[in-house]
Amino acid sequence: MKVLGINAIFHDPAAALVIDGETVAAAEEERFSRRKHGKPPVPFAAWELPELAAAWCLSSAGIDASDLDAVAYSFDPALAKPADEMGLRDPWDHLRLTYARTAPTFLATALPGLDPAAVRFVPHHVAHAASAGLASPHKQVDVLVLDGRGESVSHLAGRYDDGRLETLASQALPHSLGLLYEDVTQHLGFLRSSDEYKVMALASYGEPKHLGELRQLIYTTGDGGFRTDRIDWASLVKLRAPDEPWTQDHADLASSVQIRLEEVLLELAGWLHARTGGTALSLAGGVALNCVANTRLYAETPYEDVWVQPAAGDAGTALGGALHVARSGGDVTTAMPGADLGRGWTDDELEACLLTARVPFSKPADIAVEVASCLADNGVVAWFQGRSEYGPRALGNRSLLAHPGHSRNLERLNDVKGREQFRPVAPMVRAERARDIFSRGPAVSPYMLFVHDVDPGWRELIPAVVHVDGTARVQTVDTSSPTLARMLAEFERRTGLPVVINTSLNTAGRPMVDSPRDALECFGSAPVDLLAIGPFAVRRPPSG
Repeated sequence: MKVLGINAIFHDPAAALVIDGETVAAAEEERFSRRKHGKPPVPFAAWELPELAAAWCLSSAGIDASDLDAVAYSFDPALAKPADEMGLRDPWDHLRLTYARTAPTFLATALPGLDPAAVRFVPHHVAHAASAGLASPHKQVDVLVLDGRGESVSHLAGRYDDGRLETLASQALPHSLGLLYEDVTQHLGFLRSSDEYKVMALASYGEPKHLGELRQLIYTTGDGGFRTDRIDWASLVKLRAPDEPWTQDHADLASSVQIRLEEVLLELAGWLHARTGGTALSLAGGVALNCVANTRLYAETPYEDVWVQPAAGDAGTALGGALHVARSGGDVTTAMPGADLGRGWTDDELEACLLTARVPFSKPADIAVEVASCLADNGVVAWFQGRSEYGPRALGNRSLLAHPGHSRNLERLNDVKGREQFRPVAPMVRAERARDIFSRGPAVSPYMLFVHDVDPGWRELIPAVVHVDGTARVQTVDTSSPTLARMLAEFERRTGLPVVINTSLNTAGRPMVDSPRDALECFGSAPVDLLAIGPFAVRRPPSG
């Protein structure tokens, strides 16, 4: 079967293509439209489809919409209830449902040649679950899905056994850990459905002074579900305006919510394991992007392995929906091959782009060595290699790199990106060296979705990547990324440090760089010393 997956209903619109059970392409609309998150997360935008991402997925496989056997849309309006019946304060939610019901017509207009009858509605949390279970490397795996909301629930706990999902628990709205985290994100002056990761980072600077009150309001129910009673945030800490500086009180609230979230997740995972006795757990839903919580699940539950789908948020439901429909249609689905599922360019195409842009460039004998040399001299490198990543993490294909041994480089990179100074950057390390430096999180962590404890002996050697609480969000690199692994080995040979700073190649408020044009624009507007684009090097001209 040829199945195109579509996520469009809430936020982060995306498309994914599965052919004969194999994932061949997946991309988020923001990478093409250059609108952060693709569209605003409001009912009025529910009609907007990932037209550009879908068209690219099809063209990359050399097919058009008429060749598709099915289109999986990751929301089933037949399962939805009116917002007021679910206890949600959203007077315009009926628009969202109207757009969902008419999605086949919208899709047929956006994708000429598509038969509207080919569209299949996939329940939102089933799509999330498939993105965790069917895309994972495990044939038997427990799945835990937690996000803001789907049609009428906010959670699914279940188990995949050889491709078949058994749902064991779900939680009806309005109770939602994802919406809870969105609420506190907004109260702390950040953008909801966008900046939740900032709350996670800010939590490290606080103390859980409100944990007692939150334990009374947020709790599990012993049957695989939970409750999130309404919280008067203003009674805990004053509302922060977006342009106001954060205070210790704000950090304390962030810490309190973060720790209570972790506690509830541990209880939910414990309940699931008691039901199944499983050895592996896969996570999806926006809450699964909380790497601090993921590490506690890895370290403190009976599961031997915890796997998180790299596009765990709503973008990942495009992939999950496609895998679910393919499996239901009889295809044997395979694990996702990696996160590098987006656009890529040949060396000849990259060279043509550079010639068109009329920028001076060179082709060193080995771009990995050239970059390692620049980094060793404390340069900042924009790294553009291979296919772009699916999901919110830069994983060595669209990255900003720097030397981790200079503490000033944290502030320097946050200045380059124009973002808050409490935001951490991540260490990239070859997999065989990771256990020498990092512990508590999994030894293999290719998707940067866990935090690890940094060995005390290394903290002063790589201070720029060590967060205020002594942890780091690690990305391990193996020989499946040979150029990246070679660069890391050469950097260690020159500096004695097996770690390089990795953060996303973008500036604040803009999507991650995706195309060569994006890379050149970012390089031209930010104080970056070297652009490594394929085998080519573009250096910033000397000032003066």
